[in-house]
Amino acid sequence: MTHLNIGDKAPNFSGKIENGDEISLKDFNGKRLIIYFYPKDMTPGCTTQSCNLRDNYSLLQEKGFEIIGISADDEKRHIKFIDKHELPFHLIADVDKKIINDYGVWGPKKFMGKEFDGIHRTTFVIDAQGNIEAIFKKVKTKAHAEQILEELEEN
Repeated sequence: MTHLNIGDKAPNFSGKIENGDEISLKDFNGKRLIIYFYPKDMTPGCTTQSCNLRDNYSLLQEKGFEIIGISADDEKRHIKFIDKHELPFHLIADVDKKIINDYGVWGPKKFMGKEFDGIHRTTFVIDAQGNIEAIFKKVKTKAHAEQILEELEEN
C-alpha cells in the first residue's frame, strides 16, 4: 500500500502524543526508530501487537530501538489504551491522518465482506540517519518484535 521503499528518507512528522506534547522524527535523530501504524486502540489485533512490543520493549531498547505507535485515535483514547495495557512507549494521535497519509498507510480495506477506508497495519524501521531500514506490510501481531529482530539480523 505504501509508496515508500527501503532506503528512502523517512517522511518527517510532528504529532501530538497521548499527553498532548508534540513529538517529531527529529527527536529521534541518531537513534533507530520503530514506527508502527495500527488501525484502532482496544481492538484485538492492535492490542496483541502493542502488547508484544511492550513485552519485548527492554530487548528492543537493548538493540538500540525506540518505539512510537500511530493511529487516528485521539489522545484520550490513547491514554486509556496505554494505561490499560501498561505500554511503555508513546502513541501519536494522528486524528487528521497527516502522518498516516505521508507514510501511505491509509486506503481501501476489506473486512467481513465490507469495503472501507482505513489504516493498513504497517511498521517502518528508521535508521539513525533517518532512512527507512525496513518495512513490514504483513505484520505478525503475536510476534511482531521477533519479526522485526529476525528481519534486521538477516540484513
